[in-house]
Amino acid sequence: MSQELTAALKKSLKGKLVLPADAEYDAARKVFNGMIDKYPAAIAQVANVQDVIATVNFARENNLLLAVRCGGHSVPGFGTCDGGLVIDLSLLKAIEVNAEAKTVRVGGGCLLKEVDAVTHEIGMAVPFGFYGGTGVGGLTLGGGLGYLTRKYGLSIDNLLEADVVLADGSVVKASASENPDLFWALRGGGGNFGVVVSFLFRLHPVHTVYGGLMLWDWEDSKEIMKWYNGLMTTGSNALNGFFVLMIVPPGDPFPQHLHNKKVCGIVWCYSGDMNLAEEVFAPIRAFKKTVLDFTGPMSFPVIQTMFDQMYTPGMYHYWKPLFVKNLDDVSIDTYIKQGQAMPTLMSSMHIYPVNGAAAQIAKDATAWSYRDAKYVVIILGIDTDPGKTKPISEWTREYWNALLPYGSGGAYVNFESDEGFDTVKTTYGGSYERLSQIKAKYDPGNLFRVNQNIKPA
Repeated sequence: MSQELTAALKKSLKGKLVLPADAEYDAARKVFNGMIDKYPAAIAQVANVQDVIATVNFARENNLLLAVRCGGHSVPGFGTCDGGLVIDLSLLKAIEVNAEAKTVRVGGGCLLKEVDAVTHEIGMAVPFGFYGGTGVGGLTLGGGLGYLTRKYGLSIDNLLEADVVLADGSVVKASASENPDLFWALRGGGGNFGVVVSFLFRLHPVHTVYGGLMLWDWEDSKEIMKWYNGLMTTGSNALNGFFVLMIVPPGDPFPQHLHNKKVCGIVWCYSGDMNLAEEVFAPIRAFKKTVLDFTGPMSFPVIQTMFDQMYTPGMYHYWKPLFVKNLDDVSIDTYIKQGQAMPTLMSSMHIYPVNGAAAQIAKDATAWSYRDAKYVVIILGIDTDPGKTKPISEWTREYWNALLPYGSGGAYVNFESDEGFDTVKTTYGGSYERLSQIKAKYDPGNLFRVNQNIKPA
């Protein structure tokens, strides 16, 4: 970008254009994953939709690599790029609740915790993810798995419409009645089709939930996994929880005798009748003696941000996911054997249920087509030391390869690392060709390619 080009873009923006010479550049270029260390030529901190249009047009007209960032939580670092232009949506924070219609309109730069705080005031919530610092945009466009998935579906199942800036600079609405092909693609197809500047979501009555973390001895892992599988496949959709193999961090709120111990656990979230919560959890508590029980009633925003302080920005992450249809004795043995080799304190393995309400949606209704999968499994190699990036990456890949025979094909796109075209095509499976055709219609030049990229047909 020449000085003339930079000056022209800066003049066209109401927001701020951050350049490498600016004092705030280093902070502005950082994203959640410390492994990602990229140097964009400029970062457009857009203030409104017109800024987004101007930046998209500028990137297209000058053949610049373009990345779009909401919360910067993408583990492969798709919210930034080397030598190109970044659209930073973080100033687009408008949140408008319509209590009568039970909807909320959300600006493209909002984080989950920001929306939760507003909707909580009227005792409602959108089914979002597990980490409050995640951007609404990235989470939703990739599917939106969370604590309410079994009861109310994925985030995309509660998306009613979206306002999108396309590659040609035009602004369109995508919904069931307007540009329905684009609406279908946005629900799982990632950021391939444009910049979503606002989302309209359906709200659900969720205020207080009963949940939190339970831990058991490592030796109980197989028994707990089999029992957990039964609960998640036959129990009430109001009961959700993700299973974890982990090492207990040394420090509060964990008791000292558990520090640095390998354990298995479940993070529960019951969103049913709170008058029945203790009754629901009585057999859970009676099944096997826990080594820690941090469960009880809490507001939904509290459980949504429960792990925000544990996984702070700047840690080094390498993740690999897969979909699975079942947990049987043979696969459970593999989960535990590979988990035993966790290389660092922060590394872990999680199993998230995606059945219940999410499974009631037709397989071809959205670009997320894995409606028959029961679980999303993710292996998370994480550490604070840059010197540990090799061991966490190797452990994650070895674990994933060992589990691959038990997978059902494909993976949750929001948990994928940057593994290239073949992996993307496999991830979308039978939806890929349709997505490719829609990509050719709305972004024929593949301007939006810093993502899990779907190539235009």
